[in-house]
Amino acid sequence: MDVAWEDVKAALREVLEEEMGSARCDIAPKWQGGKIILQPFDSDQKGKEIPMKVFFKKITSVREKLRVLEQKLNNHASLSDGEKAELQQLITRAYGSLTTFNILFEDEDDRFAGSTGG
Repeated sequence: MDVAWEDVKAALREVLEEEMGSARCDIAPKWQGGKIILQPFDSDQKGKEIPMKVFFKKITSVREKLRVLEQKLNNHASLSDGEKAELQQLITRAYGSLTTFNILFEDEDDRFAGSTGG
């Protein structure tokens, strides 16, 4: 059986993305090519423009890091169930804080979800 090296790499990448929850997600079409403009109140100071693609990548990177933290927390051997629950609640709140950016995601399944109770 002759398997191309690129096919092996693609298959491995797909498995890792599924296992680590880091599947790629797409920015909503309306934001593609856009930019974020940060303008200080003082007009004498220079503002900053950030390409939407860069900002979106940073937001999804934060999400992936939270997922890895969540996995490590859940598999940590020396934390009690109560400690895990307390730390998990903090992660859930962090996700909730990021729901503001859900408008950037094309697919609803890729969006952030925070705590639904309170």
